[in-house]
Amino acid sequence: MTAPTKDRDADGHRPVGVMMLPSVLTVAALCAGLTGVRFAAEGKIDLSILLVVVAAVLDGLDGRVARLLGASTKIGAELDSLADAINFGVTPALILYFTCLDGSPAGWAVVLVYVVAMVLRLARFNTLAADPTAPAYTKDFFVGVPAPAGALLVLVPLAAQQEWGAGWWSNTAVVAVWTLFIGALTVSRIPTSSFKTMTVEPAKAAGVLVVVACLVALILTFPYVALIVVSLAYLLHIPFAWRSKRWVAARPSAWETKPAERRQMRREQRRPVRPRRR
Repeated sequence: MTAPTKDRDADGHRPVGVMMLPSVLTVAALCAGLTGVRFAAEGKIDLSILLVVVAAVLDGLDGRVARLLGASTKIGAELDSLADAINFGVTPALILYFTCLDGSPAGWAVVLVYVVAMVLRLARFNTLAADPTAPAYTKDFFVGVPAPAGALLVLVPLAAQQEWGAGWWSNTAVVAVWTLFIGALTVSRIPTSSFKTMTVEPAKAAGVLVVVACLVALILTFPYVALIVVSLAYLLHIPFAWRSKRWVAARPSAWETKPAERRQMRREQRRPVRPRRR
């Protein structure tokens, strides 16, 4: 018989508090997202956008906490998907409906399409995640834009309105087209990078920390500009993710290698072969 440890009791089970912690984070994210709808209805736009960001951060934490603690459960996975549908589908849609789409019938149709696209995206994610025949490299990519990124992207026109006031970016037609465009990206089969699998080489750690410091400074000083810049940078990365997936999909020998090693392989292939001097 093994002796009890800090994270297991005498029967080999993890304490209830440890097992519930990821779900507690998920419920907290759900409460934050729904409260964002309330603040949007009351005209408190800053708080509503902030709570969507908080929900996205908590969503990123709950899965990682579950894996670190070995506390992944079936009910936790289902709860996470249902919370994502509300936090990143319903919540941003209603925020836009109350603020930029003027509460019009056409605006309601637009947000309905966005929510349905987000729900379909989450349903497909659950299906693909349970596929044991998927190649190893697929864990490095999402199919379509993931739910938290989609929610932040769809709020870009509202962020621009909060930063610079009314303009072409807050025009009802522009917001409607942008919302449908982001909805299409979420439900598309376009590959996007799964940044949780990315690694940083020790030699580049200092540079990465400088970039992070600049981003944090921008967030603290101009939060809406930071949201817009990060969102546009995310959209710009999609063609590179697409090319990267096509490269690795065509090379089964690279499926088990780490993303950093694949990047090194691609760099070596691009280097011109110099003729030897006689």
